[in-house]
Amino acid sequence: MRSSRPPTPDSAATAELSTPTVSSCRPGTLSAELRISVSRLHRQLRSQRGEADLSDGQYAVLSVLDKLGPMSPGALADHERMRPPSMTRTVNALDELGLVRKYEHPTDGRQVLVAVTEAGVAELRETRRRRDAWLTRRLSALTAEERALLATSSELLRRIAAG
Repeated sequence: MRSSRPPTPDSAATAELSTPTVSSCRPGTLSAELRISVSRLHRQLRSQRGEADLSDGQYAVLSVLDKLGPMSPGALADHERMRPPSMTRTVNALDELGLVRKYEHPTDGRQVLVAVTEAGVAELRETRRRRDAWLTRRLSALTAEERALLATSSELLRRIAAG
């Protein structure tokens, strides 16, 4: 939805913000608007990357290992809904970058476990820092009222995402 007011230096960041109409608040219309907006925001956030410039899949694997601890490549593939050969390539690429390490499974010598390294944790931190910085800059361009509206909207989005 486009606003009818002309953009000014003070309102350039909010030029697309407009007062919702009854028709734009219908679930079908609102769902399309939200889907597009959330997708665009997600794409912008994903483009903010750390020094290693990891793919989304590589970053996701690092995040899982950081959150859940060491896992076998098969368990990682299941968790990320990837085919095992694709996960093997992802793990090998991360290993070559020094972001993960592979070691023998303690009870099954046929398997390996993959763990995030300190360099991997640092890459995760840097990527998160850059994403937070990008979003903070964008939020700083909004008015206090707009940020308050987003704070309320954020809680509503969490409820929607929770199912």
